[in-house]
Amino acid sequence: MSKPLQAIRGMNDILPAQSAQWRWVEGHISALMSEYGFGQIRTPVVEVTELFKRSIGDATDIVEKEMYSFADRNGDSITLRPEGTASCLRAVLENALVDNNQLAKLWYIGPMFRYERPQKGRYRQFHQFGAEVFNGNGPDVDAELIALTARLWQRLGVSDAVTLELNSLGSSEARAAYRAALVDYLQKHQSDLDEDSQRRLTSNPLRILDSKDAATQQILENAPKLLDCLDDDSHRAFETLKKRLDLLGIGYRINPKLVRGLDYYNQTVFEWVTDQLGAQGTVCGGGRYDGLAQLLGGKATPAAGFAMGLERLLLLLETLKVVPPDQLSCPLPLYICPLNEQATQVAFKLSEDLRSALPGLHLQINLSGGNVKNQLKKADKSEAQYALLLGEDELARQVVQCKPLRGQGEQQEVIWRDLAGWVSQRLFKVTSNED
Repeated sequence: MSKPLQAIRGMNDILPAQSAQWRWVEGHISALMSEYGFGQIRTPVVEVTELFKRSIGDATDIVEKEMYSFADRNGDSITLRPEGTASCLRAVLENALVDNNQLAKLWYIGPMFRYERPQKGRYRQFHQFGAEVFNGNGPDVDAELIALTARLWQRLGVSDAVTLELNSLGSSEARAAYRAALVDYLQKHQSDLDEDSQRRLTSNPLRILDSKDAATQQILENAPKLLDCLDDDSHRAFETLKKRLDLLGIGYRINPKLVRGLDYYNQTVFEWVTDQLGAQGTVCGGGRYDGLAQLLGGKATPAAGFAMGLERLLLLLETLKVVPPDQLSCPLPLYICPLNEQATQVAFKLSEDLRSALPGLHLQINLSGGNVKNQLKKADKSEAQYALLLGEDELARQVVQCKPLRGQGEQQEVIWRDLAGWVSQRLFKVTSNED
């Protein structure tokens, strides 16, 4: 017998036992984005490879090592999207969503793909939620994006486990000046840098600030600071952002080594980090990318956004033992146990009548047969509150036996025509007691 096929390494199934928490998180996200005036956008999973080379940067790890790129049947190079911002902006430019300088506030959620070593919280297919604001200039947009994420942490119950880190990369000119100063300093210590940092010294020196190598970090302690190279406009914008966050009571710490991993960022960059997940400490990251539209062939468009990995966020919830309230199932789910063929036919009719009378009712019918004992075991395993028994005697008298499976209570006999009212009363009682 051949071995069953398995999922590709780093690409995981989300099973029913897990998907309830996913839906809970996604429900909070969807509601929050509507409250802040964002519209959802859904972009293709596959894009032309050039989109990501232009936007992310040839010298980044994503483009150099991690993208799933291949030739299609026409010989064109296409790529499974490794992140959401470039696809979102491509759609905005292609569909003229920012013509006449109109403000566009968009959010997305969906799978992304990067070929890297799978580990807990980091997978080859992963899911991101992100938000982007186009034609929104200045620090007020940055402040609202950060406030939105802070509110999400509050609603999910993880506010005490995450910390906001801020930095400013300044204008492209200021960033170029800092790049030159950093390279000049690091070249004096080149032989002591780790291998990756030596390679990045000529291709992407700002990424050296992100190095995890202890010796490299020791060298960086005396390196020039990016904030010291800011132009006046960037400095004022950064100070205004901090004032807005102070006003909102959102705490933060300045991290002068925070540069983000993608080439398109400028001015404000931020990350929400946690010490609860070991090496996977970044829960959410974002910032401004005012020059990206021009790189993709559009006109200059102020832009800012953020993204977060849902697997890592759910791992944080699991680590903190944040269990969502049971809002995803009816407070009185039912399990119908028909004990013969005719009872199964009646069970179908009763179940559809109940669903019509009580929208949102969670109800199952046992369709695999079995005796009373066997069916009650299945009902109990389904975590139903009541088992509704239908046998020959019940069919003859047009009643059901309603047997409680959770808590106290006696089995009750209910006439078919009264069943919806009986269930409704039990639902109301459960709700009232919880209130």
